[in-house]
Amino acid sequence: MPETVKSHLRYMCFLCCWTAAAIALSAGAQADGISSYGTPGLIDMPSATATRDGTLSWTTSLLPDHTRNSLHFQITPRLSGVFRYSILRGYDQNEDRFDRSFDVHYLMREESAQFPALAIGLRDFGGTGLFASEYLVASKHFLDSRLTVSGGIGWGRLGSFGRFSNPLGVIDDRFDTRPGPIRDINETGRVSFNHFFRGDAALFGGIEYQASERLRLAVEYSSDAYTEEVKRMGFEHRTPLNFGLDYRATKNLTFKAFVIGGAQAGFGLTYVIDPRAPQFPGGIERNTPALMPQADIVALGWKAGDIDSSRSRLSRALKVQGLDLESYAESDTTARVVLANPTYPNIAEALGRAARVMANTLPAALSTFEITLAVEGMPTSSSTFRRADLHTLETAWDGSWQSFVRADIADAPTRLAPDAGSYPRLNWALTPYYSTEFFDPDNPLRIDFGAQASLHYTLAPGVSLTAVVRQKAFGTLDQSTRLSDSVLPHVRSDAALYDKFSGPRISILTADYLFRPASALYGRLSAGYFEAMFAGVSGELLWYPQGSRLALGAELNYLGQRDPESRLGLTDYRVASGHLSAYYDFGQGYRGEIDAGRYLAKDWGATISFDREFDNGFRVGAFFTLTDVSFDDFGEGSFDKGIRLSIPISWLSGEPGRGALSQTVRPIQRDGGARVEIANRLYEQVRGTNESEMQNQWGKFWR
Repeated sequence: MPETVKSHLRYMCFLCCWTAAAIALSAGAQADGISSYGTPGLIDMPSATATRDGTLSWTTSLLPDHTRNSLHFQITPRLSGVFRYSILRGYDQNEDRFDRSFDVHYLMREESAQFPALAIGLRDFGGTGLFASEYLVASKHFLDSRLTVSGGIGWGRLGSFGRFSNPLGVIDDRFDTRPGPIRDINETGRVSFNHFFRGDAALFGGIEYQASERLRLAVEYSSDAYTEEVKRMGFEHRTPLNFGLDYRATKNLTFKAFVIGGAQAGFGLTYVIDPRAPQFPGGIERNTPALMPQADIVALGWKAGDIDSSRSRLSRALKVQGLDLESYAESDTTARVVLANPTYPNIAEALGRAARVMANTLPAALSTFEITLAVEGMPTSSSTFRRADLHTLETAWDGSWQSFVRADIADAPTRLAPDAGSYPRLNWALTPYYSTEFFDPDNPLRIDFGAQASLHYTLAPGVSLTAVVRQKAFGTLDQSTRLSDSVLPHVRSDAALYDKFSGPRISILTADYLFRPASALYGRLSAGYFEAMFAGVSGELLWYPQGSRLALGAELNYLGQRDPESRLGLTDYRVASGHLSAYYDFGQGYRGEIDAGRYLAKDWGATISFDREFDNGFRVGAFFTLTDVSFDDFGEGSFDKGIRLSIPISWLSGEPGRGALSQTVRPIQRDGGARVEIANRLYEQVRGTNESEMQNQWGKFWR
């Protein structure tokens, strides 16, 4: 018998003995872990398991001269994705390698009583190819799910130890050969379809055992030989057996320790965030007063037609609830109002509070309440409630659903004239800010901190002036010394030059007009300094009927590039850009967007975005852009792509608020596929007040 076969049999016998020993023990939790790559798995090897739907997890794994940082998101119950940033010291002829990669893992079938779960995955399919591999893996639970046994076959890096000829070669001989690794930096970032499931393959497997509620043990037979690390970094690989343990310190935080290849000790941690579990699940906003009995309202003697008194009472009561009354009128038995909602991210909650306040402060003769919501003074939707329904449903077990069914929600292309004193209106804030730059090979993370003064002056409904001024306090963004080598106009790749500007910097200075051209249509006209790098004029039109999942938009801009050495000056670069956009709500919080048109570098193409948004506003998304700029001309990364995360302030604090902490992460920022940043694009401004959106969040109507 060949020595290599004997060696593999010895390893397999060891795993079988370990399994038998684990079965003889007992514990009480499910043995499903997160691998050192941040994906569901054992130690290095993947498994056919999944994390809880919708959860985010951050994993840092530390080996000698090798660090992996992975962000994993369970996109659907079966599909997950990973963005990874790895640092390998001395990998490139004593130079460090800073590597960015993407993974995808799909649970093809769930486990049944007779059959294991089955998963397929791609590791590092859109990066440099350093970890590039594909796998097919099966997993089965035993002992009330305390023991998980996994086994699979891998290709690429996962086919480097104990490898054999690719069994897929019987289908097509092209599977027998795998192209060589990427050598040119300009070829990185592409999806290498011609590598998938090609070349030699190898088997892997392992066992996970939940020894207690907190302690998980794992042993695996790894098909990763760490070939390049051994050759380039002096990494020792003595055996394919890896050993590890996890200790769950809290419900969110798990510490890890493991041994790779019989010689390399590693440590790590995983931190899990569940977007559906805010820090204050019920929120800590003030309570709304209970509805007063009708007899009590009658006894107060308020008279319909006394507009000034009713308006005054209503305005004060709404202000206590964080809502602004812009207009008030009465018609027969109907009270009509226009409201601004600066407080509640959940529009249904704002409507519910407004309706109850109206019931408690307006004359009993007014039996119907019509509430028009306004965004920057522009009317968006009108919701009509009957006073009797509010009293009937306030304590009903299905009061939320019934109140939605009985409400009349319609488009509001027009609005009441604003009451005296409603305009002009000034809002200002002085807050800290931070600005980041990721993945510069000289410094993977640069960040600035400072103070930001923002002013918003609304002259009339839909007409406003906005200014944002920043003053850096300290940071490292100005320390970048890398110069752009882009062959395209430097619309983004010169960003480091703008970070070197000293003194107060005007980030935004715009005049905006939001208006309603017709039913189901929204319009925007803007002029000024839109962002740090571009100024100009912009126009937008959005078609978005009430209750529709589909919205269509068109935007046209004429822009000049700002001078990095001047507060308000422009360079000679001018560009006409614009896009046609389609937005679609797939339901269950999934949203898609396509923007096709001309970009800042005068390239033509389209951006495809996909987001998952939870009812509390927590959002995770990804995007990519393909234009007529070739991969070679684009440069490193080949095309624009990235992930984005938005965490509502209310998710963290429990206090109601419309703000959010948002971050977009790109593997690299280049000039192709770049779009001007405009703060108040219409879809995001108005979608919260659309019936289709409110229906999803109506559960907070009685909050």
